[in-house]
Order: sequence, then structure tokens, then C-alpha cells
Amino acid sequence: MAPSYLTPGVYVEELPSAGRPIEGVGTSVAAFIGFAEMGPRNKPVLVTNWSQFQQKFGGIRKEYYLGHAVYGYFNNGGGVCYIVNVASPLAPRVQVPAAEGDKPALEAYAIKDGLAAASVSVDIGPAKGGDDNLPADPAAPMFTVSVKAGGKAVESFANVTMNRESPRFVETVVNGTSTYVWLDIPMGKAPLLPAPTEGSYALAAPAAGDLRLDTTQVQGDLRSRSGIAGLEAVENVTIVCAPDLMSAYQRGLIEEEALIALQKAMVDHCELMRNRVCIIDSPLGLDPQEVKEWREQKLMVDSPFATLYYPWIRVLGPDGKLMSVPPSGHMAGIWARTDTERGVHKAPANEVVRGAVELTQDITAGEQGTLNPIGVNCIRAFGAMGIRVWGARTLAITDASWKYINVRRFFNYVEASIKGGTNWAVFEPNDFGLWQRLKRDITQFLMGPYRNGALFGATQDQAFYVKCDAETNPPDQIDAGMVVCEIGMCPVKPAEFVVFRVQQLATGG
Repeated sequence: MAPSYLTPGVYVEELPSAGRPIEGVGTSVAAFIGFAEMGPRNKPVLVTNWSQFQQKFGGIRKEYYLGHAVYGYFNNGGGVCYIVNVASPLAPRVQVPAAEGDKPALEAYAIKDGLAAASVSVDIGPAKGGDDNLPADPAAPMFTVSVKAGGKAVESFANVTMNRESPRFVETVVNGTSTYVWLDIPMGKAPLLPAPTEGSYALAAPAAGDLRLDTTQVQGDLRSRSGIAGLEAVENVTIVCAPDLMSAYQRGLIEEEALIALQKAMVDHCELMRNRVCIIDSPLGLDPQEVKEWREQKLMVDSPFATLYYPWIRVLGPDGKLMSVPPSGHMAGIWARTDTERGVHKAPANEVVRGAVELTQDITAGEQGTLNPIGVNCIRAFGAMGIRVWGARTLAITDASWKYINVRRFFNYVEASIKGGTNWAVFEPNDFGLWQRLKRDITQFLMGPYRNGALFGATQDQAFYVKCDAETNPPDQIDAGMVVCEIGMCPVKPAEFVVFRVQQLATGG
């Protein structure tokens, strides 16, 4: 609405900018799903450096691969990641029965695996006095949770309840505050849950025969923000790894069929989100022929949103000896390093794997020739050149246009950036002016990647085009409330095969 000019004087007006710049999104945010000795359970937790990971989740453990993967990620150039600490099958725990029903009301885990030696127990007792700020609720009676270590009370959480809508909900009060235990509610997501039975319950490490990984915890749930599915709520994740699927498989906590199913769940998650790519590990101890058979006959994934690296690498373990670890965390770090130094359009290959001392399997050029066409990216040792990543393919087989990692991730970057930078257009008048503004903003955004060498073409018109006009927006589409902008891009592909043709010339020719 035009301002009213009634009083003589000077008026200053601000006009909106002609363009709305589109800001590029981050491309190097990893999510790791695995086992840690301590810390929050089964929810994404932001970590920005190795010291922060040690503080929240503990250090490197020989039994788990999560610490090695995160350390390798930061050591190779990673900067930001999320940790989903799936409850460790080795952690001491106890189930607290409900006053009503057959299912347990609470499940308490030791935050540190070593706490079993301290004789940790959880006591459920009556509420301690009244709280004027919290009205009594007969349906959700209050109780007290006390934690003992070595027979001495070390923590107490008074007047908590099983009402999820209450500020004194037991899970909210205890988790993140206690330095000894972490509570899970296995009875579902109902707003009002049965109270636990009063008594003392000692935490104990599970017996060898009871050591099984709950695959539903790894698959997770979006509503509770747990496991793989819970990563849907973290929209800026671009890389997904689950290194401890291999530790669970090696220890017999899951069968091979469950391993494959969970790896495919990662792939399904990435295809659903369409803004991230997962890195899959192969089992330890396979030779090139065996990993080829495993890829073709067991994994059987055809997706541009998944990658596979082989073989495992050997790094320095916590005991000062070399140990074999899956390469996914180190590869995620190399992706981040390449994004920072060169850009997401550069293939993350021919890069040194920092921290890798040797490989579990040496690969020849002939053996790689059988693995590369099926999307198995090899890690090879090149003497004085070091241990390097020597492959940059996705697991896309039927659609060759998406066979390179950098192409898939560059399109993820462009799509997410445009989606986030054009929200202003929603509910704007769908007319010629809107079409021109969208075309102008997207063209200006794509000029950045074009100048940085991400798009192939001697001219702008050869590298990309943006079309938003009456042809892409006919009347029936406008009546349906839609505006369609068509974008075409010619991404650069890696020089995977560098060929020099040499011939002998005739004498005097």
C-alpha cells in the first residue's frame, strides 16, 4: 500500500531488493550410527570436533568401530557430524517392571560400560513431599528415581512422573542430567504410561547368550527421533554411515541377513530424503572375488544414493597395536575434505587416506577391473604415494548417468540450495513477474558453480539453462496453484580413464 503524503517534509522509503540471492547449503555433514561407551542413547547429537565426541561419548574402544570412524572423519577433514548412539548390546542394563501390565515401565542403561564394576543400581521410591507448581494427577502419580554406586546414593531425581506432557516426565528429567544411567521407555509413545514398581534394581551386563542387537533400534522411528529413521528430522545431513553394523555382525549379534537388511534401510532412507548418500562397508576378510560375489549376490543394491568401499584399513588401536576398521568414517572425511578444498563437484578420489597404516587386502589393477564396473570403490596402496582412494562410483548400475559420486552429490547440493532459497515464492501471485524473478535468482545462483568449474560448457548456455515461462506454466497448471521452473545442467564428469595414444612415426616422416 502506498504511503500517505499529507505533511510537507522529507520521506525516506526502503525498496525491496530486485533479487533474492540463493545461498548454497552445506555438503559435508555426516551422521554416524553406532555404539559408544557413554552418552545420550538413540537420538542425533551434534558433534563438531573430536574432543567434543570424547567428552560426550567416550574415546576409542576396541570393541566398537564408532570411535574409529568419527576420529577418521575428523582426521581426514570432516568438520560437523551427528552421532546416533544406538544402545550398546554390551552395556549393563536393567528392566524396571510396571505396576500394571506385563511390559517393563523403564529400561536403564549404564552410561559407561565400565560402571558394572561399581555395582550401580536404580531405586524407585515414593515422591518426596508436594510441589505447589505441579498439581497432583491421580492417573500419573509421582515417584523418585535414585541412583546408587557401590551402595552409596550418588544421584536423586524427585517427583518425576510417567506423563509425557509433564515438565517432570522421568525421561526428560533424568536423561542428559544423570552421569550414571540413561532411561528408555519401552512401552510406546502414549502420553500417559503406567508407573514403575517401587524397589531396587541392579544393573548388570547381559549374559553372553543374551547379547543380541535390537534391529528395530537401528532402524529407528521418526516420531521418537531414533535410529536411521530419526535422521529425517536432521535435514542438513548429507552423508550417512553405520560402521558398527560390522562390529555387531562380527560378534554374532546379528545374522548376515539382518546386516544386509539394515544396510538397505540406510539406502532406503537416503533415497527417501534425496539429499544425502550413504557409505556402506563390506564384511572383513573377503578377497576381491568374494567381495564381488557379496556385492552381486547378497547386497544387490542399485542406487545412486549409496556407495561401497573395499577393503578395510588398518589403524592404530587403543592398545598401541594395529587393528582393522571399516573405511566408511575415513571416506566421509575425505568427501568433506574434497568439498572444502575443491568443491562438491570434484570426485572424492585419488586422495590420501590419513590415519591408514596399511590395508587388509592388497588389490591389483586387474582385480580392481572386476570391481569398479559394479560400483565397488577400491582403496589401494601406491608405495611412496601412500594409501589412496582409487574409485568414485555409486552403486547405480542401470542408470549410468548417476554412476559418479560427485555428480549425484552436486545435484543434491543444487536441489537443496534452490529449495531453501526460493521459499519466498510460496503464495506469491503466479504471474509473469514471479516467473522472471525465479529465473533470474536461479540463473545467478548457477553462475557460481559454472565459474568454479562444476558445469561443463564453453558458454553459460552450453552449461545450463533455466526456463520458467508460459510454456512451463499453462493455464490449467496455474489454476492448480503450481508454478514450474525447468532447470537443465551439464555437470563435469571425472577423468576416470586418462588415455595417451602414442604411435611410432616413419623415419623422416
